Parts: sequence; structure tokens; C-alpha cells
Amino acid sequence: MSDLENSLATIIEVFHKYSEKEGDKHKLKKSELKELLTSELPTLTEHVRDQATMDSLFESLDTDGDSECDFQEFMTFVTMVTICCHEFFEHHEDE
Repeated sequence: MSDLENSLATIIEVFHKYSEKEGDKHKLKKSELKELLTSELPTLTEHVRDQATMDSLFESLDTDGDSECDFQEFMTFVTMVTICCHEFFEHHEDE
């Protein structure tokens, strides 16, 4: 597989690694999402110190209001983070 295909497969595998811990394997509960974020994105989440910020993030991801994060909602988050990282590195590559 190509690098991009491997990356997509990895994203799917990571989602299922955490979603299969409790209940529905197609959705992340708040505790599963928090574990995924802190384990898989430690550099990004090291700046988040308070539970209110994590709760706010979860609520913004939960677009259908079912108190869980499905794969589509998770991918929206991954897309937003990827765009932010791209913009950050694009603005700082000249420095």
C-alpha cells in the first residue's frame, strides 16, 4: 500500500483500538475518546489541563447529540487537527 493508504488504515485501526474497549465498537464513549487523545496525540493534549476543555471538545465532536463519537465525527476532528497542523507548519517553515 502507499503511504497515504497506510495512513488511512492506521487511523481506522486506532479508532477501533479504543472504540472496542467498551460497548459499541463503532462509537467512542467520552472515556475512550479521552484515552485515545491522550495516548495517540500526547503532544497536542499535553496543553489541555482541565476537564472542562475536554468536555467542550467532546461536545463539539458529538454533532448528533448521542453522547458518543462515531467514526464520522472522529474523522471531522482528525481533519480539523490536520488542517491546523498544516497551516502551522506552512507559516513556520520560513523561520
